[in-house]
Amino acid sequence: MSKKQYVRIIALSLAMTVLFVSALLAQTSNAGKKSFTFKGKVEKVDVAAKKITVNGEKVEGWMDSMTMLYTVDKEDILKNLKVGDQITAKVYEGDFMVLHDVQVVPPAKAPASPAKD
Repeated sequence: MSKKQYVRIIALSLAMTVLFVSALLAQTSNAGKKSFTFKGKVEKVDVAAKKITVNGEKVEGWMDSMTMLYTVDKEDILKNLKVGDQITAKVYEGDFMVLHDVQVVPPAKAPASPAKD
């Protein structure tokens, strides 16, 4: 193996290690922080900016109700969201910009009409 190949392998290994550690730190950055359940209605989905605008309900101990722009922890949810969707998410104490584990709430089914005689 040439010295050039050896240097490339070391550089690639170092880059992969940094990437792995960064991902690990990102996942544990909310460890130990109090979590809250967020509920709201999607007002806008901006896939290019990787953000959503949500009219959020009041979350006691975290934030009053308001419409606000958020990022999401998993970008793949952006493909499934549309304006008008009701969502739930996890939010963390001190972090007012990111919605974690976003889930679309299925629309409530209308109650069955009573049978006519």
